[in-house]
Formats: sequence, structure tokens, C-alpha cells
Amino acid sequence: LSSHSPTGPLPFRALSFGIRRSLLTHTHRDLTMTRIDFKQPHVMAEIGCNHMGEFETAKELLTLAKEAGASVGKFQKRCPKELLTPEQYAAPHPNPRNAYGDTYGAHREYLELTVDQHRELKKHCEEIGLGYSCSVWDVTSAKEIVSLNPILIKVGSPSNQHWEMQKVLRDEYGGDIHISTGMTTKEEVEKIVTFWEEGAGDAKNRLVLYNCTSGYPVPFEDVCLLELRELYDKYHARVKAIGFSGHHLGIAVDVAAYAMGAQWNERHFTKDRTWKGTDHAASLEPAGLTKLCRDLQATWKCMTPKASEILPIEKEQRAKLKWGCYNAAEVKK
Repeated sequence: LSSHSPTGPLPFRALSFGIRRSLLTHTHRDLTMTRIDFKQPHVMAEIGCNHMGEFETAKELLTLAKEAGASVGKFQKRCPKELLTPEQYAAPHPNPRNAYGDTYGAHREYLELTVDQHRELKKHCEEIGLGYSCSVWDVTSAKEIVSLNPILIKVGSPSNQHWEMQKVLRDEYGGDIHISTGMTTKEEVEKIVTFWEEGAGDAKNRLVLYNCTSGYPVPFEDVCLLELRELYDKYHARVKAIGFSGHHLGIAVDVAAYAMGAQWNERHFTKDRTWKGTDHAASLEPAGLTKLCRDLQATWKCMTPKASEILPIEKEQRAKLKWGCYNAAEVKK
């Protein structure tokens, strides 16, 4: 990194103190990083409520996610009257333009799919070869989704301190649990991991912990990827895997997240970012999700050391181009 002036780059000492401190801090962290065990990446297409309460749209989004290369399509399940206080339920939506009801409670009820509809969505996933999953927000929703026995269940950042709900997931369900850590203190993250370590049997090895910043969308300066690396260093040996749940724009950050230890990548997904709703603006459309899945798989293939000092692909180029090889006879004179 360097600052530039009309006459050329300035020396390091001329950089601002803030930038210098950042560079030195990052270098220090690099020196203490744990070696990453790179495994094949998985993408979770977070459809959430982007179906806008329409079952056929939900099915279509699953098909589009599969075609893009995602491993899992995920929805959300709430029991609004259990989750919200009476005051919250009766209040107007904070952004009326995105509202699907006269009150926030009515808005949330409109967007809910029934358990039977979720069962049909899971069946559709099985038919097209896509994993089905759902985020749960309360005890009732957790029990409903557990009854479907999906391959994994997600706990979003708002619910990661809801211990009664997590007890249902830990003790009454045998699949993996993926938990996001947005708007969560380091002490609260430790409580999550400890809670799962205290579960019977293999509970802790069912936990996937996600780095996340809770915002819609999140500016790049608030993504804070070094927190992901810290999460990996501290917890990769105590949980099944580390993930990254991104609400930023574009897909460059996701590839960097994989390189820093995130095996799972979750992105909000929609067919059209101009549709009505809060999450569409922070979502990827099919073309973006396709590129993300492609780029993550390509990055995974790159994460290997050289099998030999000179690879077979390099030998012909070495003989033809490298000084001292193509002209060995002349150099020896």
C-alpha cells in the first residue's frame, strides 16, 4: 500500500497514523493465524421471506437457487404472536413502503408459509437435488421445522441468545445447527459454543458458527473480515465448521471469506432486487449467485500447495523461457 503524490509514491512514514496502525495490526494478526483446513465450499441461498408470501414464488426461487449451484435453499419461520410483544405486533411497519399489512404483526403473518407448505418445499428440494433448510425465531417455529427433519436448521443473529429455543434444537433434533453471530458480543458467542458443548452426545459437532454483520446492506468497511479469522482461530476446533453470512453488495468479499476459513457462505437470494420487501436490496439475483458459486468452487481448487517444485504445466515454459535453461550452453561459456 502506498499514498501517491504528483511526483510519485510517498514513503511509508508519510502515511496517516490511522493507516499505519491498521497495516501493523493486520500484519500482527497474520503472524498468529491458525492454518486453515480448506474443504469444499457450500453456498446457502437465503430466500427468507423474499417469496413475498407466495408459495409458487418460493418454489421458483428454490429451482433458481439449484440452477445457480447452491447447496441449500433456506426460508424463515416465525410465530409472530409468540415472537413479538403486543405493542410490536400492533405497531405500524417501520418502512410502510415494504409493508404487507396495516400493522407489523399483520405484515409478518402475511409473509408466513404454513408447515404444510414448508413440507411441500422440502419435497420440491428433494426432487431437484437441493438441500432444504429454514431459520427459526421462536420455540413454536423450532418445533414445527424440527418435525420436518431438514438436513440443517439455521438460527439467525437476533435469536442466538434464545436458549429455550436452542434447547429444542439441541435436544430434540439430530441435524446440524448453523448460527449467525451478527450484533453479538464475544462473551455471547462463547455462551453459544458452551451451550452446545454441554449438550448430550455429539451436539457440539453439529454446530456451524457464522461471522456476520447485521445490516441491510452492509458497507464494505463494516464487513470486518478479520473478525471471521478470529472466529476461526478461536472456535474451529470446537465446532463443526465456520461460515460467513454476508449482507454486502457484490461477491468479492465472499471469496475472501472462504480464503479466511469460511466453509459455508450464506447470501440472501431473490429473483428481482426491485421487488417489494426489506431484504431484496441486499440479495443476489440468479446471475450473481451463479457467479458466486462458480468462483467459490474455483477458489477451492486453487487452495493446494505445489505437488512438485516445477509443475508439469511449467516444464515446457521453463525449457522455452527461463534464463539459464533455453540458453544453458551460452550461459556456461
